[in-house]
Amino acid sequence: MSRNYAILDVFTQTPLEGNPLAVVLDSDGLTDDAMQKIAAEFHLSETAFVFPPEREPHTASIRIFTPQEELPFAGHPTIGTAILLATDRGNPGSADSLLLLEEKVGSIRCVVELAGKGGQAWFDAPKLPSPLNKSMDKSLIAESLGLAAEQIGFENHTLSSFEAGMGFNFVPVRNLSAIGNVQPKTDRWAEAFGGDPAYVYTRETMAVARHFHARMFAPDLGIMEDPATGGAAPALAGVVNHFDAPIAGTHNVVIEQGFEMGRPSLIALELDVEGGQLTEIRIGGSAVIVARGALDV
Repeated sequence: MSRNYAILDVFTQTPLEGNPLAVVLDSDGLTDDAMQKIAAEFHLSETAFVFPPEREPHTASIRIFTPQEELPFAGHPTIGTAILLATDRGNPGSADSLLLLEEKVGSIRCVVELAGKGGQAWFDAPKLPSPLNKSMDKSLIAESLGLAAEQIGFENHTLSSFEAGMGFNFVPVRNLSAIGNVQPKTDRWAEAFGGDPAYVYTRETMAVARHFHARMFAPDLGIMEDPATGGAAPALAGVVNHFDAPIAGTHNVVIEQGFEMGRPSLIALELDVEGGQLTEIRIGGSAVIVARGALDV
């Protein structure tokens, strides 16, 4: 059977930058094993498979696979799939398109504005972040990242772990020099991080009007390094709220990622705070379609 697919670069407006994503349309009939093998064939950080929705008024149901396993939720597949589906529905120009995507984590509302060969999308985070309260060994984590222990931490930011659909270990580092020198050592990875991805971040950025520079490593998922991790953004909101204690209101955060890989990406994070608590989180970014084809499987 021939199944159409597209390749998009996500969290960028420039082809061959950002985080590449494969989206397989016409996925009906594919088994879990087949989807896992197709994701391994594409060998991108994630591949999304589109199915008819299980209930109205949803737009589609999607399942997301890394080269090694299925994920309940991920950010750049949500952004890229929403933009692709809006494009294929023929919604032109500047008109906003509302889509409801079913993912393993639940229903996700996306708003898309099309432009050129792609567009921009925002989606509501499916869950508010909660701390995982993991015990984290600073010396072991520093060793597993190829850093000195004194390079970990800045201001009042220390090691933490949060989940919002997926769990992440958050490692603050002193500056761009430190984050650029990270060299993961996979032989200590499971011991240091317990199977969850490591999200390394610093306040120092490469351009003004940005708030964090980040890198994300998930060798246990088959992702040595990810160019842009939208799925980590809702959990990062928990980090921001915990350490930075923003005042009540709406706050906009821009995250830069992928620069060390030659895949510069920008992720927009918008968080609402009331009474010291997060009440809503939204993630935004651009994507551009760079290829289309068909799978004969």
